[in-house]
Amino acid sequence: MAVESIKLPLFSDLPYFKLKDPYLKEYDINDLMGENGLVIIFTCNHCPYAQAIWPRSIELYNKVKLLGVNFVAINPNASNPNYPEDSVENMKEYIKKLNIPFPYLVDETQEVAKKFNAQCTPDIYFYNNEKKLVYHGRFDDNWKDINKVTKKDLEEAILKWINNKEILEPQYPSIGCSIKWL
Repeated sequence: MAVESIKLPLFSDLPYFKLKDPYLKEYDINDLMGENGLVIIFTCNHCPYAQAIWPRSIELYNKVKLLGVNFVAINPNASNPNYPEDSVENMKEYIKKLNIPFPYLVDETQEVAKKFNAQCTPDIYFYNNEKKLVYHGRFDDNWKDINKVTKKDLEEAILKWINNKEILEPQYPSIGCSIKWL
């Protein structure tokens, strides 16, 4: 069932977390932060909404990494036995298949997703270099068909923030599969 991300107050603080990737390398939020910010995407392997934006996320990351913006993906479904496609082993396969260039982390206990009030996959956040939330919403205006995208919300938010320190308004919620809570 599709659900929407919930509205969060802009300029809220970035919750602290430390998670491991499927290869057991540990990442601390402070290590992940880029010079100009960090995009955090709660996502997974099985959800069609998440699958649709994986290639777009990789493309955008490659575009903005030189601007000092890092990306991290977090899988809150990896420990749910009812969704074997999202398992740690399948995350490894997904990383190889898509050649994911940024960390894809395992939220084993789902505590990090709860700290962020994440609701769906994908649920997208952009924090500035002061660790304040400046964007929480959809990736773009057409998750189903990249050829019909007319507004690239996340990309616009990143570029506006870096260039003007403005907030993109309005911010439309992300839509996706519900997180598979344990």
